[in-house]
Amino acid sequence: MKKLLFSLFFVLQVVISYAQGVQEIKGKVVDGATQMPMNAVSVKVQASTTSSLTDNEGRFTLENVKTGNHDVVISYVGYVTKRLPVEVGDGIIDLGTISLDEDFASIANLGLITLTENDLSDDDSSNDTSSGLLQATKDPFQQAAAYNWGSAFYRMRGLDNEYGKTMINGVVMNKVHDGRPQWGNWGGLNDATRNQVFSSGSTPSDFSFGGILGTQNISTRASQIRKGAKAGFSGSDTNYNWRPYAIYSSGLDKNGWAFALSASYRGAKEGRFEGTNYDALSLFAAVEKKFNDNHSLNFTAIYAQNKRAKNSPITQEQADLKGYKYNSYWGWQNGDKRNGRYKDVSEPIFQLTHYWKIDELNNLTTTASYQFGHIKNSRLGYQDNLNPDPAYYRDMPSYALNNSDKNSWEWQPLRELAKVKEAQFKEGGQVDWEKIYRSNSRFEGRSKTILYEDVQKDQTFSFNSNLKSILSDHVTLDAGFNYRRVNSSYFKELVDLLGGSYYNDIDTYLIGDNSQSDLHNRDRKVYEGDKFGYNYSVDSNIIDVFTQFNFDYDKFDFYIAQKIGYTSYERDGKYRNGVYPNNSYGKGGLVDFNNFGFKGGATYHITGRHALNMNVAYYNQAPTIRNTFSNARVNNLVTKDLTNEDVFSIDGSYIVRTPKLKARVSGYLSEIKNSTQINFYYADGAGIMNADGELLTQSGGAFVSEILTGVNKRNLGIELGAEYQLTQTLKATAAAVVGQSFYTNNPNIRLNSDNVAKTFDYGEAYMKNYKVGNGPQTALSLGLEYRDPAYWWVGANINYMDNSYTNISALRRTDNFVKDPLTGQTLPGVTDDKLRNILKQEKLADFTVVNITGGKSWRLPNRNLIGFFASINNVFNRHYKTGGFEQARNANYKQEVLNNAQYFNEGHGYNTFGNKYWYGYGRNFFVNVYYNF
Repeated sequence: MKKLLFSLFFVLQVVISYAQGVQEIKGKVVDGATQMPMNAVSVKVQASTTSSLTDNEGRFTLENVKTGNHDVVISYVGYVTKRLPVEVGDGIIDLGTISLDEDFASIANLGLITLTENDLSDDDSSNDTSSGLLQATKDPFQQAAAYNWGSAFYRMRGLDNEYGKTMINGVVMNKVHDGRPQWGNWGGLNDATRNQVFSSGSTPSDFSFGGILGTQNISTRASQIRKGAKAGFSGSDTNYNWRPYAIYSSGLDKNGWAFALSASYRGAKEGRFEGTNYDALSLFAAVEKKFNDNHSLNFTAIYAQNKRAKNSPITQEQADLKGYKYNSYWGWQNGDKRNGRYKDVSEPIFQLTHYWKIDELNNLTTTASYQFGHIKNSRLGYQDNLNPDPAYYRDMPSYALNNSDKNSWEWQPLRELAKVKEAQFKEGGQVDWEKIYRSNSRFEGRSKTILYEDVQKDQTFSFNSNLKSILSDHVTLDAGFNYRRVNSSYFKELVDLLGGSYYNDIDTYLIGDNSQSDLHNRDRKVYEGDKFGYNYSVDSNIIDVFTQFNFDYDKFDFYIAQKIGYTSYERDGKYRNGVYPNNSYGKGGLVDFNNFGFKGGATYHITGRHALNMNVAYYNQAPTIRNTFSNARVNNLVTKDLTNEDVFSIDGSYIVRTPKLKARVSGYLSEIKNSTQINFYYADGAGIMNADGELLTQSGGAFVSEILTGVNKRNLGIELGAEYQLTQTLKATAAAVVGQSFYTNNPNIRLNSDNVAKTFDYGEAYMKNYKVGNGPQTALSLGLEYRDPAYWWVGANINYMDNSYTNISALRRTDNFVKDPLTGQTLPGVTDDKLRNILKQEKLADFTVVNITGGKSWRLPNRNLIGFFASINNVFNRHYKTGGFEQARNANYKQEVLNNAQYFNEGHGYNTFGNKYWYGYGRNFFVNVYYNF
């Protein structure tokens, strides 16, 4: 009997213990307006790894939740996140039906077009924005950075987009050419790509080791795209004017099939700036087959073609004469505005993803991807000094004035000439297409001015596999393997002969063999559609492997991650260049790099709503194709002293998440060392000599590639983001950053020229402590949002931005700047005061903009929904500069002073080669009407 009682007691204890271990939370999530179930909604117990996704009926279950007080966080991209306080005891807690309301900020995202450095780099810009990377975030600070500061080219933590990782279904989308994602590859497909996971900074990601700017993964799994249909129309007066769009998602049917289709078009005959037409078509399809509870296969196809005309950076002189919207790239032709500079992107993506639930503790996701297509950037090319640029420096009034001297007989004639130039520029100032056609008709069919495209064609095969494994109650493993093979072709393609019959593929500024782009085809005539000028390919292989261990305890969470990688490039020249006959044709040999990295971090939960967080990362990464070859268009030369780039980052945060207050205060520091930068421009006074030791021009001027190696940069600052629910209907938001981005050393600078087969070493570029020109380094945003229970809302925010600097010219900060290019001796009359005045970095003016947003949605009797959204940005029409750069044309003090006599000697007028700027939009609007059914 005692044994029986003991046995019964033991069994009872086991049952009781088991019952006490069953803490379960369940519920159902619906759309607040339509009351329809929402699938793929994230439901998570805050400060834990316990999470779930809702099914097709909107239902979820959170199992094995620890007893105590918790916040359950319900979130879905495009909807306002809800936080529900829950006291967990024994048994099951049913939260009932939970409604989510659409977040108007996500609708505003439809009007956001991210123009990154990818779009502007060929325009001599280094402006960049993090907007594209931050579109999935819920963090108040990051939302301000994306939506309120993005138009001013604000960079998160001063970092370029190459320091973040953007993925689609785990496949890296960053380009091997420059390390940056091409956002246009999926632009216009906001609803189809809204299922995104964003990890800020170096915080852990399930999909990749990531970078120090953040990691973004876009999921296109058909069964997780919101079920239903939506059609809408948007209007704007920024880059595009109209945008019809539609999406349909079937959800998962009883046979295990799900599919989603989406399409949009964005267009403008002329955008905000003169002569900037816009044409973009986007198509999306995803089909998923769920075979059983363990296996599912998803196919994704994305086609996003985008062609847009560009606007030119302009000097202060040009802005004062023609206004901030002035664009020198267009001109009238047959009554229409024709732009000679456009960007054409078309790179379809096809992916097949396998989801394998190995068992309850292990999941493996594998994606094979193929992407191909082109990126084309057009421009006008010319021979024999027939420069068609309407803003050519010799045609500007400042050129005549700065070459005048009161003591010279030319004083009055030059002043009169300046007045004529001013009148001509005000009246015209645009590309004279008719003049170009007339000129080309004079040379017996030979065009001397043409329209051509710089073409990049990539074929990318990617394979990615990610494992998620629950090793114990407290330890989770994420591991991934990623392989990319890319074949990139680069060439010039003749688009329009502009009235002529053919074009000679020679450099008219050189003679003999040096003038030939291809010694295998001398003096060849090229026609529309032909390749010419340069033609080469680069084969790339990239392998990355990472592992990450996440440890989760009651008060303390931490992670450690590591990665190893391998990158190789090989250039294959298709032309034997006349200047570089021995190292331009054929394969140049393999250039490869081995990489590694470590990172870790910890979060201490003071309570369930207050936490401290710290993250540390160190890794190195291979230079991009752009920075590996010093002048890939004409030779196989690898950048001298090329090494991996070293990246270090540390940040710490205090985080508050209560039902009313969500806030984060962070401090950050990042160091980037051994970086390489390559730029292309024409430099006067650079002292470029031919093989006989003679200056190529009187001042040694030439078109050069500038190679900076060993560049070190530091970014540091403090961030604050907060939102507070003042009442059930009124919310206040605030965001602020005070940062610094600057160079910490004097890198080495070399020049290569298209005109002579020699590298010129200029020693150190004195850049230490100069600011990095990366947008506002100080920013503040304050906002209020009112959301009425009757489903209308209005919001306003005020934004202040300061401490923006122009990008500096490295060559102007070398010893060469003060040396006579003929003698090599220091120029007379150079003083420290004069140098400081000339080389002082320009700080752009601060500015404040106010934005207003609002909208309304109507629920129809059939539960369908009609919605309307509108925004007015920069309400008070403030004109401001978003960025700029120093022109490197005057690479020598003598040239600088000679070309700017009036500017320097009399203290007024304009610098002939003054800084060039980009301007923000004035007052602009965005409206959107949509129908959910």
